[in-house]
Amino acid sequence: MQNRMPFEVSKTESFYDKLSEWIGDLFYDILPEAGFELRDEQIFMAFQLEKAFKDKKVIFAEAGVGTGKTIVYLLYAIMYARYTNRPAVIACADETLIEQLVKKEGDIAKLEKVLKLNIDVRLAKSRDQYLCLKKLDQVRNDDFSDEISEIYLKLPDFVHTAGSMQSFEKYGDRRDYPTLSDERWSAVNWDPLQDCFACEKRHRCGLTLHRDFYRHSTDLIICSHDFYMEHIWTKESRKREGQLPLLPEHSSVVFDEGHLLEYAAQKALSYRFTDYTLDTLLTRLMENEVRDKTLYTIEEALLENEAFFDAISQYSALSQGSEKQVITKHPLVMKSCRKLLSTLQTLEEELVFESELYVINEYDLKIVEEYVEQITYSLSLFLQELNGITWFEEDKGERTLVIMPKMVEEVMRDEVFSQKKPFVFSSATLANQKSFDYITSSLGVKEYLSFSVASPFDYEDKMKLFLPRFSNNDINQKTDYLLDQVRQSEGRALILLNNKDELAHVKERLSKTVPYPVYFEGDEEISTLVSKFQNEEHAVLCSIHLWEGLDIPGRSLENVLIFSLPFPPKDPVFTAKRDGADNPFLEVDLPYMLLRLRQGVGRLIRSEQDQGTVHILLDEDIAPGVLEKIKEVMPTEAIE
Repeated sequence: MQNRMPFEVSKTESFYDKLSEWIGDLFYDILPEAGFELRDEQIFMAFQLEKAFKDKKVIFAEAGVGTGKTIVYLLYAIMYARYTNRPAVIACADETLIEQLVKKEGDIAKLEKVLKLNIDVRLAKSRDQYLCLKKLDQVRNDDFSDEISEIYLKLPDFVHTAGSMQSFEKYGDRRDYPTLSDERWSAVNWDPLQDCFACEKRHRCGLTLHRDFYRHSTDLIICSHDFYMEHIWTKESRKREGQLPLLPEHSSVVFDEGHLLEYAAQKALSYRFTDYTLDTLLTRLMENEVRDKTLYTIEEALLENEAFFDAISQYSALSQGSEKQVITKHPLVMKSCRKLLSTLQTLEEELVFESELYVINEYDLKIVEEYVEQITYSLSLFLQELNGITWFEEDKGERTLVIMPKMVEEVMRDEVFSQKKPFVFSSATLANQKSFDYITSSLGVKEYLSFSVASPFDYEDKMKLFLPRFSNNDINQKTDYLLDQVRQSEGRALILLNNKDELAHVKERLSKTVPYPVYFEGDEEISTLVSKFQNEEHAVLCSIHLWEGLDIPGRSLENVLIFSLPFPPKDPVFTAKRDGADNPFLEVDLPYMLLRLRQGVGRLIRSEQDQGTVHILLDEDIAPGVLEKIKEVMPTEAIE
């Protein structure tokens, strides 16, 4: 441990005392000499975090834009990791942001250079961020495009050969295929129906090799909130099955943009039942020499599975601004659900007999039994008036029933915050009207430390904020305004949108008329688009997901255009939140919109040198009370 520390700790000295001294030297001497600005807010945050790490507490660190909060939590996380000989986990809001911390212009690279530290940082991405060799083989049979051929030709040699004494290297990360659109990527990436443990290519799989790589990090592992929560919910079941947990033992956890963790927790606890899941599993089972009675039950289950999803499709409707469809629990839907559940319960009994005959591959049978058990549990939840949220998704012929818990605080308290280790929530927007009660109660956090520091930037001097109004629902009028503003700023613009429909409309108009490079989320791998935008001074970036976490200082971003107010969608998740509120608009819709708006506006000024304009496009009939609330939370006076 000692030789990895940038400061000396003798046997009679306290690690925390020496760390405190070193942090003080850094912020008062070393970093200012290297060109970093000395900020009181950053120093205050540093000494607040020291207590959280020393006492292994949960801390809510609300720090405004420009306070340098990332530098602070990185310093503590890295030093504590070296002190305990276990890596720290940094969990970012989503997959689109985890590359931001490791980019060459990022804070980790800056610390390495200034402190002459070699920081071991590795990314742990969700499984769908990796190439699936089996799917690639399937796609190659039908798709002879240059894109698919190039992926295959660039596979490492060891993928195609089975000899021993080979050296393996990691490959197959989404980042390795930067020009591939999200749609094309979904044809060749991992999906939930890939039986990785039954796959003969498992030991040459990019996902397997990446997992092995990040597990051996000595300083930092960076993942998404979703991935961390999946680790929490699956670690015990994975151990029972003889697998390693998704993440190794770690010393501390930082939730960057921590205000978004609740949804990730709900998502991780959700049950997803897709129509082809049962179809694929049971069709595969029929290839074995099963008994006639089992065969009949399988055929019946397949027919009833189809009937159940047909009934849900018939009695579901799209939510406004969301891909989640609201399900009407019509008697026909409930009847078809009961029939399918009853047949699957019969099938479970039949599979017990089949296991005793040893005519089915033991692993295949285990996979089917586990999935059928999960599906029957999902169906039983659907039939109950449970304390949960259900919805239906339909995408490219794939139909999915989703069941999500409303409340996660009890599970979070028992499974996450019962661990005796530092948990740091970092964001510019954690408190609600100066209180942390909302976030702590929703996550089951009983004891915690907290503080708030404002941004040090002079927004009145650096930012001009415009609130133009447009005829209600006149999307073309809004787009004309965007075009005019993008031309005035000569590109250098980030356009933030709320859904795929807005993105599609803006894409159609801007692609043809703007004389600058325009990048649209989904056209290429997201961190590649961000890098292009940052390095091409006159480019335009259009995104649905980059309201948080995007850090582009300098002249590449001088104009933020928010296409519409980011109210939550009318989907089942937010409908459930509204149902539990006395005043849904004031308790759910308005706070969500204001928080997201503050995050979006915060993308503009990232350093003392930055300046520019923000445009929030409003409807003509916006309620006066809503307009006043927007003005109250803005960092500078608005021009209407």
